[in-house]
Amino acid sequence: MSALRLIPRGNAGGNLSQMMGLSQMGRRLASGGDGIRLMVGEREVVGYGINGRPIYFDSQDCPFPAIRYREVTPELCAIREKELGDWKKLSLDDKKRLYRHSFCQTFVEFQHFTPEWKICLGVALWLVALGLSISMVLKTKMYGQLPDTFDEDRRSAQLRRMIQLQMNPITGISSKWCYEENKWKSQLH
Repeated sequence: MSALRLIPRGNAGGNLSQMMGLSQMGRRLASGGDGIRLMVGEREVVGYGINGRPIYFDSQDCPFPAIRYREVTPELCAIREKELGDWKKLSLDDKKRLYRHSFCQTFVEFQHFTPEWKICLGVALWLVALGLSISMVLKTKMYGQLPDTFDEDRRSAQLRRMIQLQMNPITGISSKWCYEENKWKSQLH
């Protein structure tokens, strides 16, 4: 049976979730309250975060996540009691534990250049090699010889014919030919 049931029009009783046939957990997740609490667990919600959602995400654009990285432990509670006092009395290890409680990585760690570019470059080069090999196979196997009009003799004969017919005398190839001297005009700039 599907999660949604069709309710006859005459049924005016029951709320929307009952009419749609949602389970207790489905109602909680749809309302957002308990579903979000399930995602967060026992971690503290400390800010707005990305789009107001209580998720943890290391980002340069939004450097302060909505929730802490780790859940509160009794060991951490003792360090947080010391945190309320003078910070000079905290050891370096305690400061690092406090930081790692709130954040997974430092700015330097999550901005560090990862070796993923090597995979992308490798895939791109393989695709270029595949494309070149396909084009070479097509050129040798599929396409025949070039027509006779691509021979140098035929091309020069075609050029002479275009000049004799004075094709496009304003801006074309005939405009660069001197008909009195029977040679190409010198380029004057």
